[in-house]
Amino acid sequence: MSILAESLSRIKPSPTIAVTAKARELRAMGKDVIGLGAGEPDFDTPDNIKEAAIKAIRHGETKYTNVDGTPELKAAVSQKFKRENNLDYAPEQITVGTGGKQVLYNALMATLNPGDEVLIPAPYWVSYPDMVLLAGGTPTFIEAGANQGFKLVPEELDKAITKKTKWLILNSPSNPSGAAYTREELAALGEVLKRHEHVWVMTDDMYEHLVYDDFEYSTIAEVCPFLYDRTLTVNGVSKAYAMTGWRIGYAGGPVTLVAAMAKIQSQSTSNPSSISQAAAVEALTGPNDYIAERNKVFQERRDLVVAMLNDAEGLHCSTPEGAFYVYPSCAGCIGKTTPDGKKIGNDTDFVTYLLESVGVACVQGEAFGLSPHFRISYATSTEALKEACTRIQKACADLK
Repeated sequence: MSILAESLSRIKPSPTIAVTAKARELRAMGKDVIGLGAGEPDFDTPDNIKEAAIKAIRHGETKYTNVDGTPELKAAVSQKFKRENNLDYAPEQITVGTGGKQVLYNALMATLNPGDEVLIPAPYWVSYPDMVLLAGGTPTFIEAGANQGFKLVPEELDKAITKKTKWLILNSPSNPSGAAYTREELAALGEVLKRHEHVWVMTDDMYEHLVYDDFEYSTIAEVCPFLYDRTLTVNGVSKAYAMTGWRIGYAGGPVTLVAAMAKIQSQSTSNPSSISQAAAVEALTGPNDYIAERNKVFQERRDLVVAMLNDAEGLHCSTPEGAFYVYPSCAGCIGKTTPDGKKIGNDTDFVTYLLESVGVACVQGEAFGLSPHFRISYATSTEALKEACTRIQKACADLK
């Protein structure tokens, strides 16, 4: 008899973390591997944020805090939502967790009963379906392919909603595709949700500040005020402020839901790191000119990667609006044969071929629910990206 819970058999380890670990392992063995799997900015945390953390340590801010965030951080989050999203959230409507992942997980744990369905547009961040399964719910996927810009359209949303639907998860800009919803596109989805009052919306806005080409960012509770009372607006400091390791995510939502999430957090992790919270206050309230400067670099990298991938035989890559990922199709490589006689049957075979033949680590589209694609993170040096794309071009040209 196994000691392990049955629920574990329904989920899998994170494929993105697995690819990053594999690349690290190969490098440790002396292999020349360029890792394009991690969703992590290569920029350092800005100095003013580091100094805020050091100051907090020196001032003895190293004790337990309120379970779901210090008053100072909740105030900073509240100001951020008002300033940047035109959303009013009182402190009791705000929750702070150990990264955005915990915030999303707490919300699902607090709301899902067996049989409840959660609508997830595909491609999706790899953790959404497994978090839903762990919370006892049923993930339901809506395909949003390249032909519609990797974005959910109102007609498909309307068809997918059932009496059992409890949540729709909206991630914009998207991991893995980089697709971002315009104000008009969100308004159209809102009109569908207006007719289905039992459906709540969970937004994952983690890449909010990483948008390009003068794209104007909006979040759905801002665009559709009638959804405010059934929306959880989730965000964090990881991506825009290069603070992935500090582990601070936050959300604004209805008081009842936020209180339930705090109850779960009180019995799991308690508060996020007090030092990280002090750093996050500075991130949200201090100077942030570096975001625009870094976005300029990200956009240059995006344009480089898109152009070079489109020059590779059998690949097609659209230009995303935001985040730091591209999600190219490798349909033109499926069915071909590698120089050592292996047939490329799917996108998993393709990324395995890239890793083994030219030392480039990417993540297969199967992990994100939409094949035949693969994800590349361009949150790494321009030199490494040029070399990686040159290697990918060679690998594609070598297929017969």
